[in-house]
Amino acid sequence: MSEPIVLAVDGPTAQKWNSSALGREVWVDLYLPAGPLPEYCPLLLVNDGQDLRTMEFERILDSLWREEAIGPLLVAAVHAGKDRRMEYGTIDEPDYLGRGNRAGTYRDFLLEECLPRIQQLFPQTKAQKLSLAGFSLGGLSAIDLAWQHPERFSSVGVFSGSFWWRSAAQEDPLYSDDKHRIMHQRIRCAAGSSDQRFFFQCGAMDEPNDRNQNGVIDSIDDTLDLIEELARKGISRSTQIYYLELADGKHDISSWARAFPFFLWWNYGK
Repeated sequence: MSEPIVLAVDGPTAQKWNSSALGREVWVDLYLPAGPLPEYCPLLLVNDGQDLRTMEFERILDSLWREEAIGPLLVAAVHAGKDRRMEYGTIDEPDYLGRGNRAGTYRDFLLEECLPRIQQLFPQTKAQKLSLAGFSLGGLSAIDLAWQHPERFSSVGVFSGSFWWRSAAQEDPLYSDDKHRIMHQRIRCAAGSSDQRFFFQCGAMDEPNDRNQNGVIDSIDDTLDLIEELARKGISRSTQIYYLELADGKHDISSWARAFPFFLWWNYGK
C-alpha cells in the first residue's frame, strides 16, 4: 500500500492577486498535498474562502488524505471582499434590493483572471473539469455560476445556500415562491438537462423563519424545492444529487466544517 498523503503542517499558501475585473486585490489561499501533484489533478474553487481558515480546513483535508478517502486535490479558497453582497448573487439579475449587481464581474474575475493564474501555476489542473463550492450567499453564487457554465464546472457544493434570493419583497402582496425565487426560476427556464453533480447541505437550525407556516424552515424548503427543479430537468436524484441535513446544524462555520468532509468524499472519493 502506498504511503498516505500528508498536508504540509504550515497550512495554506496565501496569494494576493490584483484583479482588473473587480478593481481590487483578492486573497486566494491554496491548499495543496505534500509532494508533487499528479499529472491530472482536480481543482476545487471555494467562495468565501476566508472561512476555510476559521474551520482549519487543512485538518479536514489531512484527515481524509490520511484515511485515503480521497485522492490528491488542489483547493483554491477565494476570499470575499467588502462588496460581497454585490459580487455574490445571480449573474445579470440582482435581487429586489439590487444586491448582486456585480455577480457578472465576479464571474469574469473567477474565470478570466483567477482560474488562468492557477492553471499557469499548476498546469496539472488544466485538463480537469472544475468544482465550485460556497457558503450561504457564496453558495448561491457557486450554483448560479456553475449552472450557467456547465462546460467549465462538473460539480458544485452548496452549504446553507441563500435560495430565498428573490426578485420581489416577501411583503409584496403579489410575492410568490413559485414566481420570484430567482435561482429556482433560472433552473426551471433552462433548456434541457445536464450531467453536472450537485451537493446541498442544510441545518435544521439554519434560521427560525417559516414563511409558509408548514413547519419546515425556509432554508430547507428553498433547498428541497431547488432539488425538485433539478430533478424535473432530468438530474438524477440517486447519482447526481446529494442532500445532507444536519439536525443540529446552524448557519455557521462550525456546521459547514462538519459537512465539508461529506462533500469532499462524495465528489472526490476513491
